[in-house]
Amino acid sequence: ATLSGLSPVLAALAAADPRPNPSLRAIADAFPRAPDWPVTASAAFSSAAKWSGASFGGHGDWVLGAPDVLLSPGDPAAAEADRLAAQGLRVLLLARAGMPVDSPEAPGPVVPAALVVLEQRLRPDAAATLDFFAAQRVSVKILSGDGARSVGAVAGALGLPGAANPVDARELPVEPAPLARELSRASVFGRVSPHQKRAMVHALQSSGHTVAMTGDGVNDVLALKDADIGVAMGSGSPASRAVAQIVLLDNAFATLPHVVAEGRRVIGNIERVAGLFLLKTVYSLLLALAVGVAHLPFPFLPRHLTLIGTLTIGIPAFFLALAPNTERARPGFLSRVLRLAVPVGTVAAVATFSCYAAVVAEGRASDVVNRTAATTTLFLVALWALFLVARPLRWWKAILIAAMAAAFVLVLVVPFGREFFALDPFDGAAMLTAVAAAGSAALLLEAGWWLDRRLRRSRRPRRGPARHPG
Repeated sequence: ATLSGLSPVLAALAAADPRPNPSLRAIADAFPRAPDWPVTASAAFSSAAKWSGASFGGHGDWVLGAPDVLLSPGDPAAAEADRLAAQGLRVLLLARAGMPVDSPEAPGPVVPAALVVLEQRLRPDAAATLDFFAAQRVSVKILSGDGARSVGAVAGALGLPGAANPVDARELPVEPAPLARELSRASVFGRVSPHQKRAMVHALQSSGHTVAMTGDGVNDVLALKDADIGVAMGSGSPASRAVAQIVLLDNAFATLPHVVAEGRRVIGNIERVAGLFLLKTVYSLLLALAVGVAHLPFPFLPRHLTLIGTLTIGIPAFFLALAPNTERARPGFLSRVLRLAVPVGTVAAVATFSCYAAVVAEGRASDVVNRTAATTTLFLVALWALFLVARPLRWWKAILIAAMAAAFVLVLVVPFGREFFALDPFDGAAMLTAVAAAGSAALLLEAGWWLDRRLRRSRRPRRGPARHPG
């Protein structure tokens, strides 16, 4: 039959499906004038069956689906379909069914009528997105319900390693362990059923991988739901959007690198800021214990701790939490936070108590002077801790730290600030003791930071050259 003779059939099939898939929508766009044929039976596209169809009374029973499913391997039409699929084209078989399409045995023996060839349109941002994930050492697997050769050709156009050796999922093992081995070996899989997609997600998870799954159809719902991160397209099916954790409203893969960057920024900056807040807990606890054992008055009024907390934790934490942070998330969040907070908090407490005890022991200064010395010491040590946390230092971080230091100096020199915070910075000996104690603590913290950095570098395994996913 000629294309013009079959165009009414294609238009009728596209119009008969109440929920057409992308292939049927493309056919409907090409053949918008559907004949007024009565639909006596219809079969929606099924990811398992790989075909859809309709019965039109006196106009016959027609099916449209995967050639390798509807045809025997030796059929000449199957060979031609395979050749076209190897070029990255989506190939569908239009055929007459041997029975009504709603029959339990449908479609039965089919008579090929035509091969419907659709050009696959690559998303313009797909290649750049794959390159980004390759640079981040994220392995990318393509799971598609289309034929393996067609999917491999499309993956090859994107430059995905392993595209030359696509795997037909119908030949994959069912057991999780062998399936995981196949997934580690190959990158491109065709004719993947919805249940296989979920099984592949489980197999990768059982191998210790964190799995993100992207999809837009009903056939992706099972895998999207069970993946660690489900990403659906905004134009996808309602079911896929309902089970996904992330929905790309602009339908652009190029959004994913920004999603990753946002997640890393949140996790990295929470870790950074958590160290500052836990640091305050450590030095407050140790100072309370120290003055209790030494039978000394507590060295701070509540307003002093408010001043120190605002300038070394509250305001800096707000800006640090908004800063870009592209460092990859790693396990060991609590241990890294404690590795900063406990030693730095201990040094801050020791320096502050030493200064306070020394000034009190002289017995010549007032309580206001004693508290001023302790407040100055703790502020300077906490400011140095902020300097350590803010590394690597950028210009805006340097301005932030300098602004906090200037604000503290302003409180000391402005009469209203001194009176409100009950500070007296004009005792030279007490202030010199505070600066000396804080300076010693800063040197100790700096030495500890460099030593810790050197030890972590020596323990870090050496990485080989970056590899592409697959």
